Amino acid sequence: MTAVVSLHDISKSFSGVKVLRDVNFDVRPGEVHALLGENGAGKSTLIKVIAGVHQPDTGTLTVGGESVRFTSPRHARRHGIATVYQELLLFPELTVAENIFLGNAPRQKWGGLDWSAMRLKARQLLDSLDSHDLDVDAKVGTLSVANRQRVEIAKALSQDARLLIMDEPTAALVEADVRRLMSVVKKLRERGVAIIYVSHRMPEIFELADRVTVLRDGIYIGTRDISEVTEASLVSMMVGRSIEQLFPKVEAPLGEVALELRDVSFGRKVQNISLSLRAGEILGLAGLIGSGRTELALTVFGITPASTGEILVNGRRVTIDGPRAARDLGIAYVPEDRGSQGLVRPMTIRENVSMAVLDKMSNGFAIRFGDEIRRSVEAIKRLGIRTRGPEQVVGELSGGNQQKVVLAKWLEANPRILIMDEPTRGIDVGAKAEIYALMGRLVQQGVAILMISSELPEVLGMSDRVLVINGGRLVAEFDRAQATPDAVGAAMTNAQPLQGAA
Repeated sequence: MTAVVSLHDISKSFSGVKVLRDVNFDVRPGEVHALLGENGAGKSTLIKVIAGVHQPDTGTLTVGGESVRFTSPRHARRHGIATVYQELLLFPELTVAENIFLGNAPRQKWGGLDWSAMRLKARQLLDSLDSHDLDVDAKVGTLSVANRQRVEIAKALSQDARLLIMDEPTAALVEADVRRLMSVVKKLRERGVAIIYVSHRMPEIFELADRVTVLRDGIYIGTRDISEVTEASLVSMMVGRSIEQLFPKVEAPLGEVALELRDVSFGRKVQNISLSLRAGEILGLAGLIGSGRTELALTVFGITPASTGEILVNGRRVTIDGPRAARDLGIAYVPEDRGSQGLVRPMTIRENVSMAVLDKMSNGFAIRFGDEIRRSVEAIKRLGIRTRGPEQVVGELSGGNQQKVVLAKWLEANPRILIMDEPTRGIDVGAKAEIYALMGRLVQQGVAILMISSELPEVLGMSDRVLVINGGRLVAEFDRAQATPDAVGAAMTNAQPLQGAA
């Protein structure tokens, strides 16, 4: 079978730094070919070579057996190659139909746009993706991330794409939307569309992929049929070493109670929550999407202050009416959405790292620039942030390194209580291991960590105790030995409140 796209000995450098070295890759009709590697492995550069964004320095690229050299993304699209990037490239003020056929709209005989035909074809495309619920006249800016993604896929199909590149398509989706997207991918495969699927999520890879290719440090490591590999073998290929234990749980001595909640509520989202968190402890909070996990974090941090109940820090009753009050009490919050809530991505590492403690680095009139530089350089070394230096814009970093910058920002405030909401979402396995190791070091220093995660293996692997929340109420508590996947999973669907949660 002739491959839709083949790459032979592709190399690419930027500013003298080689980011791809003699990479070989191909994808066949009706195949989902997963592309894996740690952040910085060269995945993004490779897919941009295929998509016509970058031209390779050496090597050949063939489409349908014919050698080509793309000069632009438009040139690649004319050869049937479409890309759905993690940052969706749609116009929010245009309708769904207008976005789907932008630059490719049907026309009347006299040359004007055929609006009726465009709406009808958009409807047919969406229906073919089981997206009957999407209104072709809705403005894209009003849609959820998942629905915008389906618009992007329909747009690719409108251009008769033979190859669809999907870059971290589920990184920002909730579980129900992930299942729906995976169903769409399977339908496309059945139609004979070739798909390059870039993801850090192993369950998706094993459910969808026919073959998998691994890159490491810009070097082609190998291609395997999915039936020939395990999660452990793929991790070994990606990081170049065997990871005996993905979750390096570190035993730390437990201290006094650092944080206690007594019947804390905020509207219907947080209802009569009572819990305690000790110094040196990782307390895992598990629950389904919409269960109240994040809402509880927002209440503890003062973003949505508690309407009833008591919060005690180090045994003393406190009032947390805003993030500054929380910070001054030694509480830090690493939010679920690092891009919009944890960082200012157009700003530098230096500026982001100092953001939580700016009032401590000014003389009342100006920020001490030298202090900012010193703190950011120390943070880069301490957390192993891969960067050109403190003046690099945060938006240019990989997801894992952006997460480290969020952590660095809050660690500057010397917190004794750290709330981590989805601490490893959207980052690769190597970066996850580094975050887990950092958590281990923090609890050994006496920091109390409340970890909220939708990844059950992460909760079970890292927590000393596990609480389960459902409908804004705590419904179960397990110590580490009791916290099995079956037990915690069953509790996540049980709406009976926990009696005497502590």
